Amino acid sequence: MDLSVYFKSIVDSDPTRVIVCDLNHTIIYMNPAASRFYESRGVHLLGGSLLDCHSSDSNDKIKAVVKWFGESRDNNRIFTFYNPKENKDVYMSALRNENGTLIGYYEKHEYRTPETAEPYVSGGESILH
Repeated sequence: MDLSVYFKSIVDSDPTRVIVCDLNHTIIYMNPAASRFYESRGVHLLGGSLLDCHSSDSNDKIKAVVKWFGESRDNNRIFTFYNPKENKDVYMSALRNENGTLIGYYEKHEYRTPETAEPYVSGGESILH
């Protein structure tokens, strides 16, 4: 069974931005949430360098994190910063092949805003109670 279709579907349905880079910092994938966000601002990032989107200080930090990922197979996720304007945390996570070799990384934005949607209901009653 080819699970790649399922994994892509999971990332594509994520309402938060996910940006995947190779070890040269080339943006090789953006989920729909990331594409919509950046394209609405007139920016096309796919195929470009993530380093072109950040300050030199941020670039140094990105490179340091990728170096840290490469130092141990246990170094796989790191909190990079909190953005109070958007009330979100940003993380970087290592991507590894089946042998555990570092092949890239991704940046994930996670919002702290509490969910406001009503819980799923069946027959007029919530199945969660």
